[in-house]
Amino acid sequence: MITIRSASEVPWADLERVFDTPGDPRTCWCQYFKVTGAAWEEARPADLAPMLHDQVRRGSPTPGLIAYVDDEPAGWVAVEPRDNYPRLRRSRVVNQGSSEAWDDASVWSIVCFVVRRDFRRRGVSRELLAAAVDHARAEGAVVVEGYPIDVAEFTSSPAGSLYHGTVSMFAAAGFADAGGAPAKRHVMALRV
Repeated sequence: MITIRSASEVPWADLERVFDTPGDPRTCWCQYFKVTGAAWEEARPADLAPMLHDQVRRGSPTPGLIAYVDDEPAGWVAVEPRDNYPRLRRSRVVNQGSSEAWDDASVWSIVCFVVRRDFRRRGVSRELLAAAVDHARAEGAVVVEGYPIDVAEFTSSPAGSLYHGTVSMFAAAGFADAGGAPAKRHVMALRV
């Protein structure tokens, strides 16, 4: 059974369990899109967890949602107003693919999924995506964007980029390709 809760309402230890996943999660803590390139280059992994901790405790809006499988923390999705992700302003994918105005506070972005290895291939990401859309709608979003990869466009393993989600997953949730983005990454949008 998969349940989803606001990251601002769960124990910090549950987020630590999710982000203590081999690979990028334990060195990023979902801060890559929240800081400038220079700040990212200077940051150490030990600096990033406290940044997420502060964002979670501030709440309003929560920086993401946590999935539980049978009460065990299993996954994360980052979803917030797009202007909370300053690095997206410089993203070629977003600039070429989104038709939404940058200063429109009703545009929300889904930038990251993390699913612990033991919980993969159980539909956790799909449930997180659906909950992220519901959360954004409840908080006043008019448009929700995601920036997933098209696994068919990769000639090698796309595993390092799966944190964006996949085009097929977003399409199954009702998102449409906004067009204009580079072939491997897409801007998918849903009017809510």
